[in-house]
Amino acid sequence: MAVRAAFRPEAFLPQVACDRITDVRIHRPRVIEEEAAARRRRAQLAPDGRLVILAADHPARGVVRAGADPLAMGNRRALLARILRVLISQVDGVMATADILEELLILHRLDREGGGPGFLDHKVLVGCMNRGGLHGSAFELDDRMTALTPERIAALGLDGAKVMVRVDLSDPATLRTLEACAQAVTACHRLGIPVFVEAMMVARTRAGYRVVRTPEAMVAVVNIASGLGASSALTWLKVPFCPQFERVAQATTCPLLLLGGETRGAPGPLLAEVAEAMRAGPSVRGALVGRSLTFPGPEDPYAAAEALWAVVHQGAPVEQALARLREVWGRQMDRFAHLAAASAPGAVPAPTPGG
Repeated sequence: MAVRAAFRPEAFLPQVACDRITDVRIHRPRVIEEEAAARRRRAQLAPDGRLVILAADHPARGVVRAGADPLAMGNRRALLARILRVLISQVDGVMATADILEELLILHRLDREGGGPGFLDHKVLVGCMNRGGLHGSAFELDDRMTALTPERIAALGLDGAKVMVRVDLSDPATLRTLEACAQAVTACHRLGIPVFVEAMMVARTRAGYRVVRTPEAMVAVVNIASGLGASSALTWLKVPFCPQFERVAQATTCPLLLLGGETRGAPGPLLAEVAEAMRAGPSVRGALVGRSLTFPGPEDPYAAAEALWAVVHQGAPVEQALARLREVWGRQMDRFAHLAAASAPGAVPAPTPGG
């Protein structure tokens, strides 16, 4: 089989496109609200009851490593290229902090102004709320709400909110985070906003926090997360995979999404875990994963996303999903090439007086 060239973000998203994002921030910041209001939303969050959502909120917590590269997510143009590559696949949507969501809304406008169709219509956009627990900090478990608010999520017409709680029974900061997440869940429910609660049991080690992936820990933390807030009517849970996952699936009637964790290179292991989890019980409804899709080793993020979509939405076996990956690798690589041509003088209008 012919060796495929690795995905090159710089060949997919022109540098001028990111330069124009900055220009829009300076001269046309209202584009963000305009595109949010004009975006065509889904009638239902999950029409078939299943979701594949890309997680792109890591940098706001100081996490920029992916694989062996300690700065992989530190280059915004390269990160946006990978996010866009996933979003033009059949995945349902993206979860991120305000900065990235607003950049995507600006790019959506620039794409349409350049003759493209846009890429956010009918996608699920989820706003991340808590990023205060900075990675590696002394206060890492005190994960307060420092990102989007329920009111801003509603104003932008986003489709959901996300919070995260890591439970360390020996750390008092866990209680403060539980309280903050409970308040966020209650506020989102009041506004009719579905909320995705990422929950895991952790233990402190010399190398940092380690996720405890035993059935006992997972069943406990799922029950804790299910009970957060004044109502669980709009709650989805995001949890790691563990052995005997069927016991986790039996612990709640809230829909469960699998998280991906650190990238493991090629997407095979992720696809296998998700496929096994989807068989664990009817409460398991998909995946909300980040680096496993945006940094799938040398693979094309678009192709990796298509493969995961097939596992979740079509029940495809892993081998069939991998065949799908090989089939679609490299498609639409010129999708945003027109943004380079749109860099001619006058592409970014001068600000109007008082505008």
